[in-house]
Amino acid sequence: MNGDTDSDTDTAAESDTDTDTALQALNGIELRHLRGFVAVAEERSFTHAADRLRIGQPALTRTVRALESLVGTRLLDRTTRRVELTDAGRRLYADLAPLLPRLAAALRSSTGPAILRLGFTSLLPAACTTLTADFEAATGAGVRLVRRDSPLAGLETGESDIVVLRGEVPRDAGLRTTTLLHEPRVAAVPRMPAPAGSRTGGRTPGHAGRDGLTDAQAAALRAVARRRVLDWAELAGLPLVVNTVTGSTGPELWPAGRQPQRACTAGNFDEWLEAVAAGHGVGVAPEPVARRHTHPGIRYLRLKNAPAVPVHLALPARDAHPLAERFFVLGARTGPTAGDGDGPAPPGGAP
Repeated sequence: MNGDTDSDTDTAAESDTDTDTALQALNGIELRHLRGFVAVAEERSFTHAADRLRIGQPALTRTVRALESLVGTRLLDRTTRRVELTDAGRRLYADLAPLLPRLAAALRSSTGPAILRLGFTSLLPAACTTLTADFEAATGAGVRLVRRDSPLAGLETGESDIVVLRGEVPRDAGLRTTTLLHEPRVAAVPRMPAPAGSRTGGRTPGHAGRDGLTDAQAAALRAVARRRVLDWAELAGLPLVVNTVTGSTGPELWPAGRQPQRACTAGNFDEWLEAVAAGHGVGVAPEPVARRHTHPGIRYLRLKNAPAVPVHLALPARDAHPLAERFFVLGARTGPTAGDGDGPAPPGGAP
């Protein structure tokens, strides 16, 4: 029996030694190092990650290099065109991605009043004003609004506890959703379409590609620029500007064989707006979003027979924040409603 006890003691001592060694390896590593690395890993860009963290790019670069020095291995492969994770970087990111949100929740719960972080992308629906007021009255907690130009509005990075998403939510996103309302779509057309042959195509957000507008496309854009109303089916014959990150309209919404050509892509709403204004093609957006964002180079046209945009509340399917659960239940009770489409015409609609 003494032999068994000695063995157990030795095992416990070895475990303590391993734990001490692991903790010693953390010396010098701070939360800012981990958040910086995770942001770059998800954005695949130091520029976009720095914008998300609201710090300068040189400071973020120093932060990530410091982390690599502290862990003793390269985590990112950098080129002049893109950033990729190394094998070590992928392993570290896989561990940190779920860990950081839980750490943030633990720290928030132990300090100060309860706060729910409500994420969104280009515009928070007006219906959320009443929902937020009801939530605060029912729980005594506050709500912090978090805008993020990412597909899940900061939920995937732990910056939001619950989010408002427009369009269809991927089934493999690991989320629970409920539909809040539906919003009508409008078309955004350039007041001065780009001439035929101009460089408009491309897959890199904010960049033009090699292919230009054909004579027919340029003529079609000039024709619709003078219209007041378009039919959804008519857009199939026009070059389409697509927000591939936070947008809700892509060619896949049209029937196969009658889909519009993707002329240009954008990584956020502002890029999308400028691409349409530059004459690269037409765009489609929810009417409340269009009403909020005017542009001197764009007219918004009513769309007939266009499918409405579903607006969802979404939270993690597992380990959601308790306050997020409460907000979700209140949202589910609200139920789907019509959007703001019965209000005044979108800005820029008149010639």
